[in-house]
Amino acid sequence: MDRNINLTEGNITRALTKLALPIMGTSFVQMMYNLTDMMWLGRLSTKAVAAAGTAGFFMWLGASLVLICQVGVSVGVAQGHGRQDLDDVKKHISNGIKFNLFIGIIYSLLLIVFRNQVIDFFNIRDVETINLAVSYLVIVSCGFIFHFTNPIFSAIYNASGNSLLPFIISSCGLVTNMVLDPILIFGIGPIPVLGIKGAALATVLAQIIVTLIYIIVSRKNRELFSHLKLFSLPEKDYIIRIFKLGFPACLQSGVHAIISMILTRILGQWGPTPVAVSSVGSQIESITWMTTEGFSTAISAFVGQNYGARNYERVKEGYYSGLKIVGAIGIFATFLLMFAGEPIFRIFTPEDSLAISQGKIYLWILGFSQFFMAMEIASAGGFNGLGRTHIPAITGIVLNGLRVPSAMILASTALGMTGVWWSISVSSIFKGIILTSAMMYVLKKGLRFN
Repeated sequence: MDRNINLTEGNITRALTKLALPIMGTSFVQMMYNLTDMMWLGRLSTKAVAAAGTAGFFMWLGASLVLICQVGVSVGVAQGHGRQDLDDVKKHISNGIKFNLFIGIIYSLLLIVFRNQVIDFFNIRDVETINLAVSYLVIVSCGFIFHFTNPIFSAIYNASGNSLLPFIISSCGLVTNMVLDPILIFGIGPIPVLGIKGAALATVLAQIIVTLIYIIVSRKNRELFSHLKLFSLPEKDYIIRIFKLGFPACLQSGVHAIISMILTRILGQWGPTPVAVSSVGSQIESITWMTTEGFSTAISAFVGQNYGARNYERVKEGYYSGLKIVGAIGIFATFLLMFAGEPIFRIFTPEDSLAISQGKIYLWILGFSQFFMAMEIASAGGFNGLGRTHIPAITGIVLNGLRVPSAMILASTALGMTGVWWSISVSSIFKGIILTSAMMYVLKKGLRFN
């Protein structure tokens, strides 16, 4: 399982695909975590779905903070491998892990202390939904240290050219979550009915299993994890480099999460059902962005290694090869969401006809943007591999920010709550066009090693 793929030589499409498929599988596994929770909670109640979706925004914010070290370490490891500088690779790994653990602990404590205040932000106006959301948030916050750790291990192996290992380990976590979800939510034998608390507990336990497997396997990998000195003080220069590389991606994702929280607050005026629809619908839509982000990670690793090795022509060919594949994924997702939305949504809320009808509309509207979203995410991977992480961050922050005023304007018209969903779809279209055009311009202008 520790066989790395050399991305600086050989057939480009074969190397890129061989690296990308397990990463896409890992992304699919992450998507299934959320879909499994939503599927079982949908059989519990629509309010439980809305509560988990509301608390889930803070898991999203946590994932945004993880990006500081995930992206910074990934770029450092990939470019270090390209230069064949293993000492630099290990220093990025060691300092990235220390930095990430510090961020994770602080974030977890803040959520636990201010749990009521952060849930009150959404103004849901339903006491039961609020209480369920707080319960879910507290439990998952206690396990955030594992939620923060696993993506770093995954990024290290992916950037080294070994994407199969993270896929296998993540799959173990998914199986654990799928088995525990119905048992802990609905109870079985001596295990009591825990409801939404059971879903949160199942997620935490699955993440713990994944972390333990990563630790066991990594102890045997002397090439990457020997002499890391995890209990020594971090090195200032590496912390600064990791922060500079990863913060733009963190800021982009964090702003995106906050904007989505504001949009959810706007939807809250129509009750918990559209909130639940957005929560479930976004998980269904993640068929596109999770799988595409998997390929984006492969593009980032490929570009990073070849940029580090100064194989500039290979960087271009790798990006365009990847763009063709993610474009096909986006087209498939467009047809899936627009023409199979109702039966897909019915899987998650089988007893709620109102949620199903609204969900069909949600998926139809978001279907227009899937191709462009796929292109945006792939291009972001290309920029990350070059170390120019600020470009996709700026594009994302500006256009995601425009969703709020456009949603408020459209929601006040005859479109109502669908105006919120249209604001999301249209902004995704523009992001895809702008970022892909920018990446093509950079490649045409010519690359130079910094």
